[in-house]
Amino acid sequence: MLSNTIKESLKALITNRYLTVLSIITIVLSLSFVVYIIFAVRPSELQLVTHYTAYGVTHLYRSQWYYLFTFGGLALLIAFLHISISIKIYLAKGHPLAIMFAWTGIGVLVFAWATAYSIINVWSPV
Repeated sequence: MLSNTIKESLKALITNRYLTVLSIITIVLSLSFVVYIIFAVRPSELQLVTHYTAYGVTHLYRSQWYYLFTFGGLALLIAFLHISISIKIYLAKGHPLAIMFAWTGIGVLVFAWATAYSIINVWSPV
């Protein structure tokens, strides 16, 4: 049952070239983002601000350098979810809405990359 649904979804994706190209761009962008994170993050004793809350005593909570690797996981999660949801939207609602959602996924990846880049540049132990 589930394998038939997946096969049907992949067949629908392959028949739509524009959505296929956007999915490939999303995958390439997320994998290059993961590679950037792997090469840009260096071990350090410096801690970075990872969480802010108005309810805590210190308001700013810090974590170790390996927290930055979660940005790579975020990129892979964004790519997987946006591609799968855009395929599902394509099957249910049609072409224009699925294309818009695929472009939104690319935009979210670019925004996540810019955010990670700025955090790494501020934190970077040069």
